[in-house]
Amino acid sequence: MMGWKEFYHNRWVRFAFWALLYLLWVIWLGNYWWLLGLVVIFDHHITRKVKWAFWKKRYKEGEKRNPLLEWLDAIIFAVIVVTFINIFFFQAFKIPSSSMESSLMTGDHLFVSKLTYGPRVPQTPLTIPFTHNVLPSGKESYSTLIQSRYRRLKGFRQVRRGDYVVFGFPNGDTVLTKVPAEDYYAMCRTIGRENVISYYGPVKVRPMDKKDHYVKRCVAVHGDTLEIRDGLVYVNSQPLEIWPGVQNSYRVITDGQRINPVNLESLGLNTAELWYDQQLPGYPYMPLTAERLEKIGSYANVVSVEPNIDVYPPDDPDSYLTIFPFSEDYRWTRDNFGPLWIPEKGVTVPLDSLSLPLYERIITAYEGNTLEVTGDGKIIINGKEARDYTFKQDYFFMMGDNRHNSLDSRYWGFVPEDHIVGKPVVIWLSTDRNKPFPKNIRWSRFLKIV
Repeated sequence: MMGWKEFYHNRWVRFAFWALLYLLWVIWLGNYWWLLGLVVIFDHHITRKVKWAFWKKRYKEGEKRNPLLEWLDAIIFAVIVVTFINIFFFQAFKIPSSSMESSLMTGDHLFVSKLTYGPRVPQTPLTIPFTHNVLPSGKESYSTLIQSRYRRLKGFRQVRRGDYVVFGFPNGDTVLTKVPAEDYYAMCRTIGRENVISYYGPVKVRPMDKKDHYVKRCVAVHGDTLEIRDGLVYVNSQPLEIWPGVQNSYRVITDGQRINPVNLESLGLNTAELWYDQQLPGYPYMPLTAERLEKIGSYANVVSVEPNIDVYPPDDPDSYLTIFPFSEDYRWTRDNFGPLWIPEKGVTVPLDSLSLPLYERIITAYEGNTLEVTGDGKIIINGKEARDYTFKQDYFFMMGDNRHNSLDSRYWGFVPEDHIVGKPVVIWLSTDRNKPFPKNIRWSRFLKIV
């Protein structure tokens, strides 16, 4: 009886196997020019007229093998396979900040599934393998010589409320060379474009698929109406589920004594980011989940625990310049925000001086139109007067679970559908930068499903 190995070693069987897999991939990709690749597969397995692996040496019988060439072959194969996996299936991602604590921790290393929402076909394909947008030297790791239109392959499902989502930073199309992590548009609003360019420039422009990656929780999808009242999120007039990792900032007053750091660490709090004010006495800003809030309030030396709520008018007279939609007509804060309708593909909304700030960046940056407001208040889109606008794609509203330490949609607005990268699925490693090795490894988070 023929075994599997003998069966697979038949060249026609191998050709049929790989040709079928390749055909299924082409159907998923939706670009049938790639069917020409079947010629390569046929020649590789059957006719063998072309040496496709030109770097790989074919040894004659009895010839001594060259280990350097074999290593080169293994490296090239690994680069091709890993790049293919990164583009269409999974990609590694590291949590860089505390905006998602206590759900996702700073130092968590994630695998992000691109299959969940469907992978994007690369728009900027000329990229150095294993890089996203920059090299260790700070220079761009890609070339814009070849650019294609946005296209997403079929995924398992759409983005849902409550999902962790990795996406391209919406304001990341313009980056300041000296402070690339800062929001260029926010800085322009607060200190002026000329000052920003003078002190932190020059600027560089990135394609949509080369923007920095962020991870937040989706709290509202297209068609929803979102509102935040005293720090609590409501969607379509209903209170949004409060997930276990969601935390807000509280003012913790003590009897003059600090809370034992061991107790704080046992709650999972980052003591390096806590500030004790002896004049208070207490902690002006302590991030607490509902579970931690209950435990902190039970400590003997804690006198009171009160939520920090931003109300209007804000303490900073220019705060409206930092809260979306950056207009004095909207008296919103990070804790009292909205109501705000989330744009949906195909829906038409009226445009006027009040609604335009909500949709201006969508119309121009995300959907590629020209926009002008004349001296008499007329709105001109693509050279024609417009009294309404129809959206070309869906949008989402993202928030960090660490609600008072997260730059999210409250500060820069909607996330377009074409910016969605994928869904985190598993934590494969987690390290604490405040502790030495090996104590910095969070073993309890190893291979944790998210």
